[in-house]
Amino acid sequence: MNPPRTDRGRLLLLLALATAVTVFTATVPLLRDWFDLRVYYGTVDSWVHHGGRIYDYRMPGTTYGFTYPPFAAVAMLPMALLPLSAAIAGSVLLNATATAVVARVLSGRPLRRFGWYGCALAVCALALFEPLRDTFSFGQVNLLLLALVLTDAWLLAGGRGRWAGWGIGLAAAVKLTPALFIGLLLLAGRRRAAAVATAVAAGATALAAWVAPEASRFYWTQAMWDTTRVGQLDYVSNQSLQGILARLGETDRAAWAVAVLLTLGVWAVRARAAAAAGDWTAAFALTGLTACLISPITWVHHLVWLLPAFAVLVRAGHARVAGAVYAVLCTSVVWLWFDDASGVDGFLGSNTYTWITLGLLLWLPTGQPRAARPFLARRAKATAPAPSADTPTITPARVQSGPRSDTVAAATGTAAGPGRGRPRSASSEPTAATRPAAPNPQSSSSRASSYTAKPPPA
Repeated sequence: MNPPRTDRGRLLLLLALATAVTVFTATVPLLRDWFDLRVYYGTVDSWVHHGGRIYDYRMPGTTYGFTYPPFAAVAMLPMALLPLSAAIAGSVLLNATATAVVARVLSGRPLRRFGWYGCALAVCALALFEPLRDTFSFGQVNLLLLALVLTDAWLLAGGRGRWAGWGIGLAAAVKLTPALFIGLLLLAGRRRAAAVATAVAAGATALAAWVAPEASRFYWTQAMWDTTRVGQLDYVSNQSLQGILARLGETDRAAWAVAVLLTLGVWAVRARAAAAAGDWTAAFALTGLTACLISPITWVHHLVWLLPAFAVLVRAGHARVAGAVYAVLCTSVVWLWFDDASGVDGFLGSNTYTWITLGLLLWLPTGQPRAARPFLARRAKATAPAPSADTPTITPARVQSGPRSDTVAAATGTAAGPGRGRPRSASSEPTAATRPAAPNPQSSSSRASSYTAKPPPA
């Protein structure tokens, strides 16, 4: 079917797509009711207005509380001045802005070339992406961190590396996982950017220690090392290497450590090669993939870190592959094995998103974008000087492609809803920062609290 060529036809198509996306998002996926944001808000409110301790707060009726580093709580202090409704509106606005930044960095000039029609199509496609819609629905911070990190990628790719490092440093201070990007900077020989990122992360952490010394001491000496605070490792939403092992019943930490070391080895080789070739988008994409794999817990909404990989696939001329994989990540397919992940089908199906992440780490194209070569050749031919009347005409040789281009295109895809027969009701199933209570809470008055597994969706 040919795309519409008139503005009226495009508008009608967009209205139909927007309607389909709205119906899909309202009926098929699990809606989270901003659960994580409610935990953030309750933590800050208890801390500021009621003299509570950051890591002692529990969402009423649950055992879920705050588990990010103390700087994250300090950064969320403005919520203490707002009602919950305003905090939710602010979260939606910030996530929408971060999504626009991510799309702009990953797509570059092609996004402007397609105008309002292309932007609207991209919005419809992104609205179907399960990790992204979960980030919005939980009120999570993943998109904000991704935007910060990709800002540094944009600076490095644009030859402004002396300003890079701030985004990675702030992201690493809010959440530990983005610290792997400091390792990428070291692998690429960008010592100044790595030093800036480290200094910013350390400075933000020191600020939090000054504002909340007791909470900082508790987090860095106890909470960070207490794995029972993370959550139930075999929960189907955990799409990491540790999640695969946990669903297989493998509890030996040695097996997980070996898998992590092998993954880091592959990442180091591929990311260093991509950075050496000047392909910063691919280098950052590979690092995001690796962070998702090696983290003990990678909830589905953490997989927004896969978005740069789709941009790399499209840029390399693999738009159909990108669309097919993107469509799978829109379907919520892993939830089909929520009740039982045993057997061969459970092993393959419940870990679908992890297989995708691992496959992208191993086979993501890096180096010069294929789509840039004919453009550069045409440009060289178009700017060749005309032959002089005093000199004989010489048949030009085949034009060699020009310098490597870092322009990338935005990845889009289509989606289909999960094919399970039984319906699923709306859920506020908590993830990421809303993990179970620790057996050693910050407050000495509540040390008897125990670990409770993550509840299933209602």
